[in-house]
Amino acid sequence: MKVVAFNGSPRKEGNTYHAIKIVANELEKEGIEVEIVHVGDKLIQGCLACGMCAKNKNEKCVIDDEVNEWIGLMKNADGIILGSPVHYSSISATLKAFLDRAFYVSGANGNLLRHKVGAALVAVRRSGGTQAFLQLMQYLNYAEMLIASSNYWNIIHGTLPGEVLQDEEGVQIMRVLGKNMAWLLKLIENGKGKIVAPEKEEKVRTNFIR
Repeated sequence: MKVVAFNGSPRKEGNTYHAIKIVANELEKEGIEVEIVHVGDKLIQGCLACGMCAKNKNEKCVIDDEVNEWIGLMKNADGIILGSPVHYSSISATLKAFLDRAFYVSGANGNLLRHKVGAALVAVRRSGGTQAFLQLMQYLNYAEMLIASSNYWNIIHGTLPGEVLQDEEGVQIMRVLGKNMAWLLKLIENGKGKIVAPEKEEKVRTNFIR
C-alpha cells in the first residue's frame, strides 16, 4: 500500500513537513510506503473553470504543469495526506490552486479519489488553524473519501522550522493520526473481495435560483 502526502508549505522542511513526517513514520512502521510531494514552492495556476477536464475526460487538466503528475500520484495511491501552513486563517494559495484543479479533474472523470483514505493536517503559529483544517477537510468530504481521524483536530503549533516538535500534544495528535490511518488502510485492504462497497451514485445537481 502507498500513501502520497502533499506539503503545501513554501518551506520544504518547515513545520508542515515535520508534521507530515510524524504521520508518515507511523505509516511506515506498518509497512505502508509514503511519498512526500513538495507543492508549496511551485508556481501553480488556479482553475480556469473552462470545463475541459469534463469534456476531454482524460483525467488531466488542460494547464500544462506539475498538477497532472500529482493527479496521477493521487489516483494510484491508497491514501492521501493534505498538509498546509496557515496563511491568514487559510491554507496556502499554491496548495489551494492545486487542490481546486485536482479535485475538479477527479470529479469530472468519475471521481478518481472515491473511497481512498484521506487525512488533513495544518501547522500554525497561533490562530486560524481550525479554519484551515476544515478547509482541507472539505476536499476529502466532497470526493467521498474515507477520512482518518485523530484524538483532536489535526493542528500542530510552532513558528521556526522544527519548532512543532516541542508541541507535545500536537505531536501526539499527528502520531495517533498516522496509526489510525494505517489501521483504516489495512481494514480496507483486508476487506476487498469480502465486503461489497456501496454502489456509486450519479451526482444530483440542484439549482436553487433559476
